[in-house]
Amino acid sequence: MTSVSFLNSSDTLLYPYGPKFQDRSTPKADDGASPQISISESFYFYAKRYQSLYVNNNGVLSFGKPVSQFTPDPFPLTDGRSFVAPFWADVDNRITGTVYYRESQDEQLLQRVTADIDAYFPSGKFTATWVFVATWDQVAFYGSLSSKVNTFQAVLTSNGELSFVLLNYQDIQWISGQASGGDAHTGLGGTPAQAGFNNGDAENYFNIPGSWSPSIINISSTSNIMRPGRWAFEVDIFYVPNGCVFKGTWNTPQ
Repeated sequence: MTSVSFLNSSDTLLYPYGPKFQDRSTPKADDGASPQISISESFYFYAKRYQSLYVNNNGVLSFGKPVSQFTPDPFPLTDGRSFVAPFWADVDNRITGTVYYRESQDEQLLQRVTADIDAYFPSGKFTATWVFVATWDQVAFYGSLSSKVNTFQAVLTSNGELSFVLLNYQDIQWISGQASGGDAHTGLGGTPAQAGFNNGDAENYFNIPGSWSPSIINISSTSNIMRPGRWAFEVDIFYVPNGCVFKGTWNTPQ
């Protein structure tokens, strides 16, 4: 693969993305998704092994099948759907914005994600051999009559056995689309976005605090690793470092 310099990029919240880094993009479509993406490294999620995934326009990375649902439901979902939801809401990238993704084994990118994971999970030594970066870049909401956009990212990484996810939130300006009851001018109200993880059963799931409530608008200022806008998780056997921190309030993980 082509090597791309990431000089000084470790100081930024988002991992590098876009055409410069050979990213692909999902179709400009309402409730659209990427094709099924075969991945070169096994990714374990709640002890299940996956070798493919979908990048969905509506803020979800899914395993098994795409997700076209635009109004989110709160977790847990018990219908067998298994997915990572950085910000599940009604994105419409036909209006503006792009959903980028790439699989990578670039050495410098692997070194960066390894350093991040080792900092957040110091009890074990992890060396990344694979990373997948999906970025929702300045995406609008369905029915938008405003200039409000969201930029957020999911970073999946693995060494073939251990799996981790970083969720990065650079700028969140809206929480619901018009078809979910949101206001066309503000992107607020209605059924707000859901963020977290769902294994498709009643027991294995995690809701980032504020999910499915108006306070999800503040997700870019919250964290569980003391870095506003970033959440870090081990997901092969689900673990949340430091419990769960929301605006200085400590909670135990579900």
